[in-house]
Amino acid sequence: MTAPTSSSLASKLTQGVAVLTIAAIFFGLGLWQLDRAKALKESLVTSTFVDYAVVPLETVTKSRQGLPAEAINRVITVSGHYVADFKAPNQVDGNGALGDWEVGLLQVGTNKGILVVRGLWSERLLNPDISQAMVIDIQGQLLAHQSSDHSQNTDGVISRLDSSVIVGLTDLDLFDGYVMASSESHQGKKLIRQRPTPEKMSSRIPGYYWQHLSYVVIWWLMVGVVLYLPFYRRRVSP
Repeated sequence: MTAPTSSSLASKLTQGVAVLTIAAIFFGLGLWQLDRAKALKESLVTSTFVDYAVVPLETVTKSRQGLPAEAINRVITVSGHYVADFKAPNQVDGNGALGDWEVGLLQVGTNKGILVVRGLWSERLLNPDISQAMVIDIQGQLLAHQSSDHSQNTDGVISRLDSSVIVGLTDLDLFDGYVMASSESHQGKKLIRQRPTPEKMSSRIPGYYWQHLSYVVIWWLMVGVVLYLPFYRRRVSP
């Protein structure tokens, strides 16, 4: 019986390390896919759950930071002055209706601002007596910013409901996300107009829950194949 040479031992060691490395990569990919499945499931709950307890805006989020997951869909109150008005074309409401919306930039306090969907663009002249000097009290649903454009940015038009598209137009510290107003009032008097309802949100994580789980099974099956392959080769080799 011939004793294994140092070169053959080194070759086997290298092959063993390579097999274990590949198996570890596949196992890690399975764990990553499992985390994606978990995150998808959690995000679906976050995107569809609405906590109807009314809270002040700044108790759930702050300006100049990303919108926390737990703040999405919260019903909030906020007061301030409208300092700018924008048209947001081609928006879809919760009933699937396509339309152009009026979006106001509300100054909160002395140096903060948030976008507020006030209603339909066609009804923007229903309250001609409202001026920038008036404090408007708002109640509405806090939503995550839109990630895809619905039109082009032009003078007085924003491509999507996202504070990042207006950062060059104001010195205010902006809140992430936007408010879908359900009511506006001034000194207790409500401003009556048609209010769009939020479009049903979906998860930002692509794919389906069971699809991610199936990938977990595939990655971990690959681990088994990679670990078994050297033994199989040894059994069939002459």
